[in-house]
Amino acid sequence: MDLQVLWYVLAGILILVGIAGTVLPALPGLPLVFAGMLLAAWAGNFQQVGWFPLVLLGLLTALSVVIDFFATAMGAKRVGASKLAVAGAMVGTFAGLFFGPIGLFTGPFLGALAGELIHGREVRKATKVGFGTWLGIVLGVVLKLGLAFAMLGLFALAWFL
Repeated sequence: MDLQVLWYVLAGILILVGIAGTVLPALPGLPLVFAGMLLAAWAGNFQQVGWFPLVLLGLLTALSVVIDFFATAMGAKRVGASKLAVAGAMVGTFAGLFFGPIGLFTGPFLGALAGELIHGREVRKATKVGFGTWLGIVLGVVLKLGLAFAMLGLFALAWFL
């Protein structure tokens, strides 16, 4: 097998894992997508995709990191979440991996709720905080997925034009 083909396959795998990482916790989603695109550009000696599109893709990747941080923090802050609620949401998201799509959807909420209850909040306030934290995480995932597909579109445009 040609070594260049191997690089392209590895780049494709990085991109696919990165797209999965926009939804799954503990995987740096869009940085992996960017790494895959950078590897594909390098494998093609930057003939199809030059530096300008790569700089734009890098900026979109940096924006995704900012979105990820602020969406969760804003959702939590708006409802007065404690640090335990945010930590609980992260643990709940990770634990949700083991329960499929329903776990990924409910895990952050349940984790934030548990964090607030441990913090000593009443159930009503803890539920509000859990929902706000969950909403911030979901908003972040939706925005990151949008960025992932925008990056794919920009990369494809640069590749084929």
